[in-house]
Amino acid sequence: MPARSAPGRDDSPAVALGPTSLFLGIGAATGLLPWLTLGLFPVMIIGGALAVVLGLSGVHYARLGIGRMWLAVTGTVLGAIAFAYPFWVFMPLFRFM
Repeated sequence: MPARSAPGRDDSPAVALGPTSLFLGIGAATGLLPWLTLGLFPVMIIGGALAVVLGLSGVHYARLGIGRMWLAVTGTVLGAIAFAYPFWVFMPLFRFM
């Protein structure tokens, strides 16, 4: 009997959404260090937003049984914190302009 050639649930590209979100979230969250905030400002904004989007997609597919939930949730949380941090730090400066 030949081996099954149809792809399984673990072969879906949706499996990569959680780990991608986690690594983008970690990369964006490194900008939370005070001496790296200004240098990684664009990475925090872009990487954080991408981590949130990919993480929420990963959560959706993890609820369907494709991929890991903890990877997607961790990446989403790190991305959301890294995305919101620059606005939280710099918004008081714009109040005086």
